[in-house]
Amino acid sequence: MTPNLVLCIVAGSLIAAGVYLILERSLSRILVGVLLASNGVNLLFLVAGGPAGAPPIIGLATAEEMSDPLPQAMVLTAIVITLAVAAYVMTMAYRKFQIDGNDEVVDDVEDARIRMLAERDSESESFEDVTFSDTGEDVVSE
Repeated sequence: MTPNLVLCIVAGSLIAAGVYLILERSLSRILVGVLLASNGVNLLFLVAGGPAGAPPIIGLATAEEMSDPLPQAMVLTAIVITLAVAAYVMTMAYRKFQIDGNDEVVDDVEDARIRMLAERDSESESFEDVTFSDTGEDVVSE
């Protein structure tokens, strides 16, 4: 019951390409990345499940000849989850395109402003390093 090396490499390549695309700013590329990574994980489940065998129905074959039904059930569940995530990301991309004319994810302006204010406050002379009274640890850990 050794896994096929070619299928393991293909699964790893699909997952790596999916992660690369998920890190992009375009929602359509993120969608393709989610689909690629999901297909890679599904392939990995099937490779880890062992070789194909007889249907897992008692009475048709012996236990040694049957294929393991657990990876197949996990793949079916993963397909449903991937469909839901893909529909959600597609909906977000369509709505973003309706509003802005593109599907690029932009930086949150308010988040950047709060981060800038926090950095400015920690560098000022009035910054007070606050610690908890019972443990002595910093209230805001860096």
